[in-house]
Amino acid sequence: MQQSQYDPGYAAFGGGSAHSVLHPAVLAALIIVALLTFLLPRKYVIVPLLFGMLLIPYGQNLYVGGVHLYVCRILILIGWARLLASKPSSGRFLAGGFSTLDKVFLAWAIYRALAVMLLFMQSGAVVNQVGFLWDALGGYFLFRSLVRDDKDVLRVVKVFAVIAVVVAVGMTVEKTTQQNIFGFLGGVRQVPEIRNGRVRAQGVFQHSIIAGCFGATTFPLFLWLWKSGRARLLAVVGSASSIVMVFTSASSTPVGALLGSVFAICLWPIRNNMRVIRWGIALCLVGLQVVMKAPVWYLVSRIDFAGGSTSWDRAFLIDSFVKHIGDWWLIGTHDYVNWGWNMWDQCNQFVSEGETGGLVCFICFIAMFAICFKWIGNARKAVEGNRKKEWFFWLLGATLFAQMLAYVGIDYFDQSTFVWYALLALIPAATRLVRVSTANNAKAESIVVSRQRPIYTDTLPF
Repeated sequence: MQQSQYDPGYAAFGGGSAHSVLHPAVLAALIIVALLTFLLPRKYVIVPLLFGMLLIPYGQNLYVGGVHLYVCRILILIGWARLLASKPSSGRFLAGGFSTLDKVFLAWAIYRALAVMLLFMQSGAVVNQVGFLWDALGGYFLFRSLVRDDKDVLRVVKVFAVIAVVVAVGMTVEKTTQQNIFGFLGGVRQVPEIRNGRVRAQGVFQHSIIAGCFGATTFPLFLWLWKSGRARLLAVVGSASSIVMVFTSASSTPVGALLGSVFAICLWPIRNNMRVIRWGIALCLVGLQVVMKAPVWYLVSRIDFAGGSTSWDRAFLIDSFVKHIGDWWLIGTHDYVNWGWNMWDQCNQFVSEGETGGLVCFICFIAMFAICFKWIGNARKAVEGNRKKEWFFWLLGATLFAQMLAYVGIDYFDQSTFVWYALLALIPAATRLVRVSTANNAKAESIVVSRQRPIYTDTLPF
């Protein structure tokens, strides 16, 4: 699905066209977003930025001096200019300070970029990875600074819902007319891919699987809008739109991610026994590994929800990845294209991380999921008894679980990476007050034990 992380023929930032691709309508939208970014109160700045980043095709760019200034990168610069012009009232750019997740993300991004530079040892690779860091560090920490509390989280989810509605309409038109209306802007194909007679709509995204995965991974967030009693009409329309996106994409990976999110939501009644469920799944996989003739990851090859899926290729990709660990563990490898038929296609984000940045990058990527799941789980337990809060954290966990499943079948390579960065930014903001309160209570309890006298602490801020 993705072009190689670095192609020597693409010396500009991120590769791409050899000239500017900027539709007049996109230029007008860019100007409007920039004006809104500076004119709106700080708490609303993320709204126009997300609309601009996600609804403008990734291929739209200004080509200046061999450098591709993609619209999303221009918006990152505009966003940071706005942040530097008005610091938050707390004096901290990151709500809650520099967290463990921030440190792991920073280590992941820097090691990944350095690995590619060392692997290729060419100036073009340096330019390419500066573009990657621009997207990753600039985008993630921009979102971390703008998403500070529950209200900001709600605001982002509402934006996702509106985006889902817009893209779902476009994908429905694409499915029925075989014409991608977003293609008139440039940056995405106008004629959709057809597999086994089925149109694989992609909307504003670079591939149909990515478009479907946006719908699948945001579905639980829209359910939260409904259960919270906020913007219920938008919640209904957003949920319906996310399902439309999944099925008009005609791809198995989004369907699997959606079913995974529904499965996670259905575990709500046994939410206090998740340790047993996790160990049960782990033991089941170990048992299958023992009795199966092929490695357990070849179960992926049996998944085909859309008809004609390349699920066997995905299983073989994982198998090749494991067998060739000696090739990629240090700083990744560019020799994966020779591992077998279609192995150039890094259609698995976990595999892509290892092949691109080595074992350190691979571990850091998994660690991000582990940290987020831990924070969400602890936050859910801390608010036990408050059903609205419990449901919020449970559905946030279902969203993260759906994202993890989606990454087994696709690697993100367009504006969808900013959806991932935004999700990572939502989790620290959503769990921050619970984590701070829990830490304060634990600290107070230790003082009580040491001083043998009662100390009164604040209750949870809900």
